[in-house]
Amino acid sequence: MPSTPRPLRKLGFLTIGLFDPADPARGHESTLEIIELGERLGFDSAWVRHRHLQYGISSPVAVLAAASQRTRRIELGTAVIPLGWENPLRLAEDLATVDLLSGGRLNPGLSVGPPMHYDQVRDALYPDTGDSEDFGHERVRRLLDLVRGKPASDFSGVEGFEVFSDVVQPHSPGLGGRLWYGGGSLGSARWAGEHGMNFLTSSVVKAAGPGEEPYDFAEIQRSLVREFRAHHPDGAAARVSQGLVVIPTDSASPEQRARYAEFAAKRLPRTTAPQGPARLLFAPDLVGTSAELAERLRADPAFREVDEVAFALPFTFAHEDYVQILTDMATKLGPALGWQPAV
Repeated sequence: MPSTPRPLRKLGFLTIGLFDPADPARGHESTLEIIELGERLGFDSAWVRHRHLQYGISSPVAVLAAASQRTRRIELGTAVIPLGWENPLRLAEDLATVDLLSGGRLNPGLSVGPPMHYDQVRDALYPDTGDSEDFGHERVRRLLDLVRGKPASDFSGVEGFEVFSDVVQPHSPGLGGRLWYGGGSLGSARWAGEHGMNFLTSSVVKAAGPGEEPYDFAEIQRSLVREFRAHHPDGAAARVSQGLVVIPTDSASPEQRARYAEFAAKRLPRTTAPQGPARLLFAPDLVGTSAELAERLRADPAFREVDEVAFALPFTFAHEDYVQILTDMATKLGPALGWQPAV
């Protein structure tokens, strides 16, 4: 453990962008308003989750395109886009377009694996190629190559009145250095480092095999950070962002404090042992005053390894709850961790 934790350099937040199926426009507008609030409060970044066939944002790149026109400074990220739902070439075009529209503020976070409930959705998603689709790291590598300017075609030049390029257009030169991999295993951390990506580590990691108990979430997360940096060309300077669920209560009403505590208590049992066939281990949600949270975070072995965070907003709360949480985060918790708001 470092003798002193790093001062927090970048403070971000993550939202899932839920909506009422009877009024989806209002939910998307709420997400955009929250991102605008984040910029006013001085946050460095705002991230949106990705949800398919649910009542949450299914097209974060489109939402961030809108956010890019309503903000001027805050970085805009996805945490994460599951590439099993995407064509890498088409996604590369969309990402570059939004990055240019935002003035170079896009931070796409990516993950691999088959789409959730794949057996039920494969006929709609890949009716002809479902058995041959590759949902592993090769899909990410294809996207990396295309974003970074490697040829997508063996043809370029003029044909009639039209001009064709052999690389994805538009091309945004800095975007290739702002691609993030969301990983929870040592293998994922290693792969992301070897391929020069940035690394997102969240409130979920993969536990080691049986016989490794008791499991310590923070120690596992720290091992991921170190594995990533050990294999990254930039070494200790390679960018890592930690994304825990953190809920400051400084200005919360008594009703809000009670609801936040109940939320965390209901989710606490899942943190005591690995869950499901993938043996996922969850971090406890952190609820308390900013002074209490700062003390807990400074003692966290993984937090001591990073200087960037994207704290996750609980996905079932109301708009006014997010306003309170973000305001306390920017005005109290961030400064308690050594962070200064952007201007």
